[in-house]
Amino acid sequence: MTSRLVALCFDAHDPQGLARFWAGVLGWELADDPHDGFTLLPNDDTGFRIRFLPSQEPKLGPNQMHFDLTSTSLEDQRQTVARALALGARHLDIGQGPDAEHVVLADPEGNEFCVIEPGNKFLAECGFIGALASDGSQAVGYFWSKALNWPLVWDQDEETAIRSPHGGPKITWGGPPLEPKLGKKYRLHFDLAPPPGEDQQAEVDRLISLGATRADIGQGDVDWVVMADPDGHEFCVLPPQ
Repeated sequence: MTSRLVALCFDAHDPQGLARFWAGVLGWELADDPHDGFTLLPNDDTGFRIRFLPSQEPKLGPNQMHFDLTSTSLEDQRQTVARALALGARHLDIGQGPDAEHVVLADPEGNEFCVIEPGNKFLAECGFIGALASDGSQAVGYFWSKALNWPLVWDQDEETAIRSPHGGPKITWGGPPLEPKLGKKYRLHFDLAPPPGEDQQAEVDRLISLGATRADIGQGDVDWVVMADPDGHEFCVLPPQ
């Protein structure tokens, strides 16, 4: 039994507004979420939804994950940047320098993302969301490869990447040094779920055997289990679906 990646979740002060921004950038359908948030449904091979959940916690530093959006040409890159800015994004200086070919932006709530230049070979076979670039160790890349049963597609100099056998974005981890955790919980997290008919507790036990731990973020009595990967990034195991 292996859980599938159901969703990438953003904490948001204005879940509907942030969902509308990303729906406009990605061209995905906006839908209601069963937990007082909003969901985007993919129209490509991404394979997981994006959820925006209400939170009043402030953003205290760079997120541990960000999107790398791909471009088919310089004009396509320019159009993506222009569309994002028109929807409420802003340029962001993270020290990339004036010669950088990729464009670094922040969404209306400050979540970082990049619009990658055309011809990037690492993302050549990926869709518009080329990668979910993450802060994390080599060990956490190995953990998620086993947790999701996605093969490693990169493992060099402590940098790792995995990708679903069905396609979609790569998930990458940049290796050390890792950024310190700021605040009680990370702003982005994964939702996993076992397939229908499987046992949620058995999947929790399997993930613990791979190096995950249970986590308490004040979730109370809920039907999902909050866990943390070996680097301390929270994720949720939902009931089977």
